[in-house]
Amino acid sequence: MHATRLRSLQALGIFCGFAAGAWLGGAEAPVKLVNPDISPITVSLIMVFGVFLARWSVPAFIRGTAHIRNDVRQAPHLIVWAVLAGCMWAVANTLTIYAIRNVGLSIAFPLWNTNSLIGIFWGFLLFNELRHAGWKRWLGVLGGALLMFGGATLLAIASSHQAAPGKAALGIFAALGAGVLWGTMYIPYRKAYLTGMNPLSFITFFTVGELVTITVLAVAYRGATPLWHELIGAKSVTFWLMLGGFLWVLGDLFQQYATKYVGISRGIPLSNTNQLWGLLWGILVFHELRGASQSVYTQVAGGSLLMALGAVAIALSSATEREHSCWQDAADREGQRYGIDDEYVRAGMEGREMNIQPVRGEGTGSSGGRTFLDWLLIVVTTGLFATLAVLAKFPHVDVALGWAAALTVAMLALLVTCGIALWRTTRFR
Repeated sequence: MHATRLRSLQALGIFCGFAAGAWLGGAEAPVKLVNPDISPITVSLIMVFGVFLARWSVPAFIRGTAHIRNDVRQAPHLIVWAVLAGCMWAVANTLTIYAIRNVGLSIAFPLWNTNSLIGIFWGFLLFNELRHAGWKRWLGVLGGALLMFGGATLLAIASSHQAAPGKAALGIFAALGAGVLWGTMYIPYRKAYLTGMNPLSFITFFTVGELVTITVLAVAYRGATPLWHELIGAKSVTFWLMLGGFLWVLGDLFQQYATKYVGISRGIPLSNTNQLWGLLWGILVFHELRGASQSVYTQVAGGSLLMALGAVAIALSSATEREHSCWQDAADREGQRYGIDDEYVRAGMEGREMNIQPVRGEGTGSSGGRTFLDWLLIVVTTGLFATLAVLAKFPHVDVALGWAAALTVAMLALLVTCGIALWRTTRFR
């Protein structure tokens, strides 16, 4: 890859990571609007319904779903990996509901963001990340990891002052368990993008694992009949939960592109700036730490700052050309293992379309080729969310609407600018 193109893609990946942090951080906020009497497993199930709709309608809107067939033909084995990743996400997301309820949004976020440490390990071990990176970049990554660990420790200590008696430990373990699952989940991500699959294709199969797993968990945990009654009883808050799932997909899509262009060891820490957005939503909008002592505020702010500094240190340790050549070696290995066309692998790494003639009648997978199915997905999803919004009730929660509006505007600004950058640089490839 030409050095100029490499720098352009890495800059794009960094931008996507920050945009992911904003939308992943805002996605958990609607959970705070839900009656705590609703079972966490039911909350997670409803959120996944929103995720499922978004994971099909968003790709249909951006590029159309026709390109998915080409990706499946080139790398069919990645369907299995995508479904497996979705299964892990569903379990982890359920754990985050318990974490939020027991230790709060502003504290739970940084704890499960220890997935960065897991991701760095897997990236180095399996995908040649940080190979020939030089001591400065190693220092940035390892120093950043230590800062993140220190920040997580401070927040865990602070959580014992904010949670109900006997609940702090459960919330901490739930958040850390989610972090382990999410850190391991990035192995399928990296396998997919090293071998050329488009993120918009990967997430559509990812959601199959999500929906199946969470449905099985919910039925097994609650029972079919009680679960159905609880879903019916939660119709007034269904919109908020499905909205949270939809917002999460937007953040995750940016995270997918960050992982693709800057790797696991950089992409995950960048997207984990969602801890700062979670802190802002928790403190400014939902007044989570109201009445807390000065020492608790100091611990939460200090812990979040340490983790943010660690993430920045890791993000600034960008890949050198020598390290990127090691990524290419890993991509070649994956391509040979599964018999994938070399041009497909190279095109995926360079963020461009394949330089081959597509199969007759199937197009190249580029934007603008939307079918009737694509428009049907868009219209049905929009109509369903509009209907749920009419039925929704705003709960009696102390919310600072001014701060909520300000954070929403900032998120939308990142969405538009990063989306334009992705289109201009890669055409969402």
